[in-house]
Amino acid sequence: MSLLFHLADIKTDPIKGKKNKLKKWISLVSTEFKKEVGDINIIFCSNEYLLKINQQFLNHHYYTDVITFSYNENNVLAGDIFISIDQVAANAQQFKASFDEELFRVMIHGILHLIGFDDDTDHKRMHMHVLEDEALEKLNLSK
Repeated sequence: MSLLFHLADIKTDPIKGKKNKLKKWISLVSTEFKKEVGDINIIFCSNEYLLKINQQFLNHHYYTDVITFSYNENNVLAGDIFISIDQVAANAQQFKASFDEELFRVMIHGILHLIGFDDDTDHKRMHMHVLEDEALEKLNLSK
């Protein structure tokens, strides 16, 4: 397992001191879906950085909080998850959540995409939100 965290064009590490806890959490959630964590890169970046990726690879011309590229093989999860810290902060304010809670929600959202869940319809989006909530309960943010 090689779950790595990177900073692309930002200087402050949003998960400083939490990496081991997050790795265990992601592994736990993945195992519950009978998936093994392989090589996953989680890249924290700015809105502008993620907008360029969105335009270049998905031909979307808008800001987003997360983009996931899957390189899965069989039941082994592998991929790159790009997360805009700017958008996470805006989401946290909009949804009246803490920055960490929104960041972890977006992280697990990317993992759920790797596991095979989509959010391209209202029904799938609602299901994904339920799965995110269940995963966040396992992380136990109060500890």
